Amino acid sequence: MAHKAGFVSIIGKPNVGKSTLMNVLVGERLSIITPKAQTTRHRILGIVNEEEYQIVFSDTPGIIKPKYSLQESMMSFVNGSLTDADVLLFVTDIDEAHDEEDVLEKILNKNIPTIVLINKIDKALQEQVDEKIVYWQEKLNPVAIYAISALHNHNVDGLLDRVLEMLPEHPPYYDKEDLTDRSERFFVSEIIREKIFLNYQKEIPYSTEVIVKSFKEEEMKNGKGAMVRITAEIVVERDSQKNILIGTGGSMLKKVGTEARIEIEKFLDTKVFLEMFVKVIPDWRSKKNYLKSFGYDN
Repeated sequence: MAHKAGFVSIIGKPNVGKSTLMNVLVGERLSIITPKAQTTRHRILGIVNEEEYQIVFSDTPGIIKPKYSLQESMMSFVNGSLTDADVLLFVTDIDEAHDEEDVLEKILNKNIPTIVLINKIDKALQEQVDEKIVYWQEKLNPVAIYAISALHNHNVDGLLDRVLEMLPEHPPYYDKEDLTDRSERFFVSEIIREKIFLNYQKEIPYSTEVIVKSFKEEEMKNGKGAMVRITAEIVVERDSQKNILIGTGGSMLKKVGTEARIEIEKFLDTKVFLEMFVKVIPDWRSKKNYLKSFGYDN
């Protein structure tokens, strides 16, 4: 049988469940998940490999009208994922009030086969689901519409088969051992960022960037195996944010560090020593040179 391979972009507004869906489809926790909008800032690839196919999923930032340079970079990652997509998975929340114009602007004239996924239906009534299906059928005339709950892995099973039918015959784009195009350092910084999103309110999560400064594997002193020593820098925009991030007597930073270390140890499957520092770079989200050095260059 001929080998199939292709790119499948998961797109939609912020907070509709794109990252949860990608993790379910790939079977690995690659994208960080928080209840806050705009948690995902990069385009993250998750690769599903079988002998006869390779599906390359892209988790992308939620589509918004950008207000500053960081958000412009985030939207350029979305645009990049549309240029090479063989299939689009357009995720919409059952509770969205049909205000996805920002998303539709990007996909309507692209001529990419699209599957609409109406997510979070576990809390919905059947007539609500039916109304949405009719709406999207008329609006987009997609290849298929699925009513799903990514969180509860409900009705996602048939989706892989449907996507596979739509992919072209092609040799694999990535090594069959690869799960993603990102490095371990990238995922370490994302895990720390996730803990910041979960532990702080208001502007703190959005004003924060995490840079892994060093990542060294070394033997433990007592000869009990290996460990990874990680130094991370948390960048904020103002001194007041730095103070909140650190907390009284360093209490908040310690809490974030502990939660992140436990998660990183699970991810890397090894002991981790994590050191974190906080640095102020005024207005970094609007400065192109910093954004480029932080990896927001498409």
